[in-house]
Amino acid sequence: MTVQPISQITTLSAQALERHGAAPWVGASVADAIGEAEATGNKICGLYYLESYCLQLKSGRVDGQAEPVVTCPRPGTVRADAANGFAQAAFLRALPEAVRAAQENGTAMLAVGRAHTCTSLGYFTRQIAQAGLIGLGMTNATPVVAPPGGTKRVIGTNPIAFSVPDGAGGVAMQFDQSTTAVAFGKITMAKAAGKSIPEGWAVDKEGRPTTDPAAAMEGSLVSTGGYKGWGFGLMAEILTAGLTGGLASRDVAPLKAPDGAPHDLGQIYLLIDPGVSDAFGARLARIMEGVAENEGARMPGQGKVLATEVDVEGAVWAQLQSLAGVA
Repeated sequence: MTVQPISQITTLSAQALERHGAAPWVGASVADAIGEAEATGNKICGLYYLESYCLQLKSGRVDGQAEPVVTCPRPGTVRADAANGFAQAAFLRALPEAVRAAQENGTAMLAVGRAHTCTSLGYFTRQIAQAGLIGLGMTNATPVVAPPGGTKRVIGTNPIAFSVPDGAGGVAMQFDQSTTAVAFGKITMAKAAGKSIPEGWAVDKEGRPTTDPAAAMEGSLVSTGGYKGWGFGLMAEILTAGLTGGLASRDVAPLKAPDGAPHDLGQIYLLIDPGVSDAFGARLARIMEGVAENEGARMPGQGKVLATEVDVEGAVWAQLQSLAGVA
């Protein structure tokens, strides 16, 4: 294990991405997301994905030179065609227009299509909140979830993120979670470490609960809260695939495969101006006061400070240096 500054992780990640075919501004946008993921302890959305990004840049599965196309077909509707490039780059180009649309109309939808996996959705909704707007985001992914009681995979982990501005350029609340009991990456990490997984995370291919990550990878993840989480997962599936024109989860190839067809995923963001209600600030404060009355409790994400340095496993650090060409 080695302690490394987030700034160095971000710099080397950008260098690695550019070295494997990303335009400098594109590599910087993806590296920024990697750095933030590491700074929040979200290892699955950080360096865990970097090698696959680089391999897919080399194979052409993701276009690191793609120029996103941003259009506004209707008032309150912004579309970003990622052109089979990274979702981070498309969002970066589209966010100013989406913020303007929300401020003018009260609400706006940003639909990002033909995109590579966006990994951490909270990275995007946080930016919406920092712009003074409420942000709700969702996406779909490769199929790893069968209906409760079923065995045939239909949808992905289909995460949902929600960020609320604090009125001072910060975030009063944020959650970012998959609609399954756990992210798929935690299953693969457990398998790689030779560890079992808790019961309740997954079922095997016969639909039986399992603590074996290998069996889970052949079976299905369990939706959070059973039918309740399954419903939220379907909501994300319908909105993201339907409104962006991206693939349905069942048609998406494994996200980390080094080559093959582009991910062609969609992300949907709803931006809401809290100024549409004169009561918003007061009601938010009232809710936060109620939470604070419980000792040790806080709003999700409230007051979260990003780490400036983190522990990185030796093998992961060596891989980063190698990808960046500095090993």
